[in-house]
Amino acid sequence: MSGGVDSSVAAALLLEAGHDVTAAYMKNWINEPGIVGDCPWRQDIEDARAAAERLGIEFHVVNLMREYQERVVEYLLDGYRSGITPNPDAMCNREMKFGVFLDWALRNGFEAVATGHYARRHPCPDGSWDLLEGADKNKDQSYFLALLRQDQIARARFPIGHLTKPQVRGEARRFGLSNSEKKDSQGICFIGQVKMADFLGAFVPDNPGDIVDPSGRVLGRHRGLHYFTPGQRRGIGVASPVAHHAYVVIEKQTATNRLLIDLERGDTPGLYACGAWVDGLSFANAPIDTERELLVRPRYRAPAVAARFIPQESGGAMVWFQKPQRALAVGQICAFYEGETLFGGGFFKAIHPA
Repeated sequence: MSGGVDSSVAAALLLEAGHDVTAAYMKNWINEPGIVGDCPWRQDIEDARAAAERLGIEFHVVNLMREYQERVVEYLLDGYRSGITPNPDAMCNREMKFGVFLDWALRNGFEAVATGHYARRHPCPDGSWDLLEGADKNKDQSYFLALLRQDQIARARFPIGHLTKPQVRGEARRFGLSNSEKKDSQGICFIGQVKMADFLGAFVPDNPGDIVDPSGRVLGRHRGLHYFTPGQRRGIGVASPVAHHAYVVIEKQTATNRLLIDLERGDTPGLYACGAWVDGLSFANAPIDTERELLVRPRYRAPAVAARFIPQESGGAMVWFQKPQRALAVGQICAFYEGETLFGGGFFKAIHPA
C-alpha cells in the first residue's frame, strides 16, 4: 500500500471479497542531501496507515532501501552513465514489488501480493495466467509489467484492473478513505516527486560536450549526455533559427560525448526507426519462439503498433515496425501484445533508422 488511492481501494475490495488482507508499505527511499525535490515518504506512510486503520487491517512498513539501491537505483544510474535511457518503473515491478517484496510476503506466510496497478489477470486452461491491459485504457499500466515472469504473475493480484480511475475514486469514497482525492504520483518509482534531472545531478557528475547538427557544426554545449534522451525538444539550450521548427535530440554520441540535434520535420533523418534489436526478453507466459506478427508498444502512452517479431538464436529478437516509430531510445522497454494480452517485453539494444 503506497499511500495512494489505487492501492488503498485494492485492499478494500479484497477485504470486501472475504480475503485475509494485511497492508504493507515498501520503504525504498528517503531524501538524500543535495537532491532537489519532494520525497514525501513520511506523508505516504501516514496516508497508507490511515487507510489501513479505516479498513481495520494490520499495517507494516517494510524497509527495502538496500535492495532498492542495489536493484533499481544502480541500474538507473549505470544506464544513464553508459548513455542509455533506463526504465526504473518496469525494473521496480520485476525486482522489487514482485521480487524482493514478494519474497518477503511468502516468507511471512502470505499467499499473494496485491497492488493498485491498472492491469488484469486471466486464467488459462492449463492453469497458467495471462496478463491483460487494464480496462481503463487511459490508465493502463501493463507496459510497466512487461518484464514479469509467470511465477510472479501467478502470485500477483490486481483488484482494480477492471475499473476506471473515476470508479476507483468513487469506491474510495464509498469505503470512507481519506485519500480518495489524493493526486497520482508522477515521480520515479517509490522515490516521489523528484525531477529526473535533479536526481541524476546528485549522483552522476556533469560531463560537458558539444551540441552538433548533422553536418558536425557546433551549436552549443551540453552539461552531460545523461540529461537528454532521443526525441527531446525542451531543455536543449539551443534556439531554433526557423519559426515553427524546434530542435530535437536525434542521438547521444557517447564515443565523442556529442549531442546530435536537428530541426524537427516530418522526415528528420535519424529521428524515426523502421526496426530495432530487442534483448533481455521476458515473457509473461509461453515464450514466442517463432517469427510472427504482433503488436508492440515502444514506450508508455504510445499506441500499440503492428510489427514483425523475428526471434534470434542469440536469445534476442528483431522487431520490424509496420510504420516507422519516432525517437526510440536504447535501454527503454519494448512491450509485446496480441489484442489486450501482454506477451512480455525486452530492452531496445540497437535502433535501425528508417
